[in-house]
Amino acid sequence: MESASIECRYPQSGWVEQDAVEIWRAQLDAARRTVAKVPGGAKSIVALGITNQRETTVVWDRKTGEPVSPAIVWQCRRTARFCSELASFPTSASITRKTGLVIDAYFSGSKIHWILANVPGARLKARDGELLFGNVDTWLIWKLTNGDVHVTDYSNASRTMLMDLSTGQWDDELLNTFDVPRSMLPKIVPSSLVVGTAAAEHLGSEIPIAGIAGDQQAALFGQACFRTGLSKNTYGTGCFALMHTGSHQPQSKNKLLATRAASTDGRAQFAVEGSVFIAGAAVQWLRDKLGIIRTSAESGELAASVPDTGGVYFVPAFVGLGAPHWDSHARGLLTGMTAATGKAEIARAALEGIAYQTFELVEAMEADSGEELKELRVDGGAAASDFLMQFQADILGKRIVRPVDAETTALGAAYLAGLATGFFKSLDEVEKFWRAEKVYEPKMGFERRAELYAGWKKAVERCRL
Repeated sequence: MESASIECRYPQSGWVEQDAVEIWRAQLDAARRTVAKVPGGAKSIVALGITNQRETTVVWDRKTGEPVSPAIVWQCRRTARFCSELASFPTSASITRKTGLVIDAYFSGSKIHWILANVPGARLKARDGELLFGNVDTWLIWKLTNGDVHVTDYSNASRTMLMDLSTGQWDDELLNTFDVPRSMLPKIVPSSLVVGTAAAEHLGSEIPIAGIAGDQQAALFGQACFRTGLSKNTYGTGCFALMHTGSHQPQSKNKLLATRAASTDGRAQFAVEGSVFIAGAAVQWLRDKLGIIRTSAESGELAASVPDTGGVYFVPAFVGLGAPHWDSHARGLLTGMTAATGKAEIARAALEGIAYQTFELVEAMEADSGEELKELRVDGGAAASDFLMQFQADILGKRIVRPVDAETTALGAAYLAGLATGFFKSLDEVEKFWRAEKVYEPKMGFERRAELYAGWKKAVERCRL
């Protein structure tokens, strides 16, 4: 599988942007290099699937295809004040009830509102039907089809704060709240469906586009979590734990999110989700800003070189805290340091911080569902760290299972596309592809686990301004 890096820009404190045209070019380049390796070339490819970073918001001109502003990335906090004010209104409970989401700058609705309010002429052009909105899935499909198809799937639409979770439709009350014209919005379709055709000029032959899912729902699908109670956690830039709830729409009492799961037909499938904003990004910070490590992979080796952190905790709240806190004003904290603290202790604290944040998500999931999690399936780049996975098992007191193929997000998109075109005949057939590569059993005693977690909770409270 080929990849291409994309630059993130930080023009102000808490702001995160990307160039939507750069996203398109990078993905097209990676896709072309992938196709070049396929025996038989593009003509032998049955279908393609798309999975994307959710909530990242692109608004572009319907006629020219040019973005009107940089893409606002899911981590961006520029709309935090607007969302705080919105959350104080009497209508806030209705918004959460309809969308299943906590009112937060994380989601696309406030990002669209910001673009229309701050880009000169954008509001008027939007009202005249001249602008289109999409998360990255919609943007890429629009580009691949040369502007013929403007769609998204239920899993992505459920992250905009503009869709009624129960009906699967754009909601007029929510559109009015964020002042978003309906004409900007893509058509909502099932995750597994032939929605259009990638033009031959892009990949060498016409290829049906048949799978769409937000990255975390795609990973849930790629982990073969098709049934109620099955759960996964993706360790990427952030951490995202999802538990499949089937046809039951969850109502979280512990500040988790209700979301649509990827489905193979129009029938609604749901999941409960916990989102951590900074996970692998904390390790990148150690590498790029502090120079403690040269590569991200070194973090596990360095962490394992010491028996513990010596009381050091690292809360990576660089852009606030996600679930279950939802505190936009929290900021990163490194605490408990003494003169004996060195690079190894800090690296270990960074990795342990990822595991503690996941513990908080699982704890909330169990409280919401009333069921004890038996195992957690894991994927993403940081899931390759044996140190992190063993500590995760230890602090959770639960079995961690890493699959043979950790690229479950891409697998999920491929499975959805294959099911839509008949390449795969059933979910049972897809499920047979999932196999465990390594299982991590918990080794830590209850008292030590409780002691460490209590220290983490104290550190979290200190970082909340």
